[in-house]
Amino acid sequence: MDRLLQLEVFSKTAELGSLSKAAESLRMSNAAASRHLSALEERLAVRLIERNTRRLWLTEAGQELLQRCGPLLNELAEAEDAVSDRALSPQGMLRVTSSLSFATIYLAPMLPAFRAMYPKLSLQIIAANRYPDFIEAGIDVAIRTREHEPDSGIVVRRIGQMRRVLAAAPSYLASRGRPVVPADLVRHDMLIYNLANDPYSLSLRSGNAVQSIRIAPTLDSNDGQVIRGAALAGLGILIQPLYIVQSDILAGRLVPVLLDWELPLLTMNIAYQNRVRLPAKIRVFADFLVDHIRTHSDPGIWIEPPKPD
Repeated sequence: MDRLLQLEVFSKTAELGSLSKAAESLRMSNAAASRHLSALEERLAVRLIERNTRRLWLTEAGQELLQRCGPLLNELAEAEDAVSDRALSPQGMLRVTSSLSFATIYLAPMLPAFRAMYPKLSLQIIAANRYPDFIEAGIDVAIRTREHEPDSGIVVRRIGQMRRVLAAAPSYLASRGRPVVPADLVRHDMLIYNLANDPYSLSLRSGNAVQSIRIAPTLDSNDGQVIRGAALAGLGILIQPLYIVQSDILAGRLVPVLLDWELPLLTMNIAYQNRVRLPAKIRVFADFLVDHIRTHSDPGIWIEPPKPD
């Protein structure tokens, strides 16, 4: 059996955490993938992967082999991409993860035009507010708000900075009144995104004045759309990036408050694994996304508009 193919099956199985997913990715049957993996273990006389009915994991020998063969396989794939038509016509599967809000507002609307331009490229959108491990989840591109990755092998490309806003439904403000100064927020029902940095502490700036307050949430959630829905229902004042609620504000469903005070900006980034040569599918997706955001975002959302790389 082909030694290189055996290593590809092993590496892809480790990357995706599933032999069947590896087989699908490499376009072979599960039986063939299993034979290649068994042949590799037999040739090396060592067990590389342990598995049960629920999951699989690498042995110590498997971890060492992956560490050594992974970069070699990546370089080989990149070399093939550089001289094949994939450099001009990206193809295969691209796995992208982002928050549900970002996927709904930015990714979904751009997909028809993106697919028309790159018809050989398939996409898998994983909507998640957590930050999955790239290798474990088989992720190619992640849209994230954190500016630094704990893994030095991850490249972070800045998209831009966007405004955040305090807003509530007209019905809530009619019954509870508008906050006039930041300190008033402690007497209001607050709807908090609990994955934000220090979500229960607010720092607001107006000119040279800065005020920091602690708030107790009436509702907190790990998803911005839950927070938005609660605000539309009149449950309280939300704190969200402007892009999530801009359409509601323009339609009068939500009303901004404390407009003289600014919240810290939110930085949006594209993250992907560091490669000697960036795969064409990642490069074209990142460039297309930045251009889409720059040309389709409502005015005022981005304080620092996205720029071409």
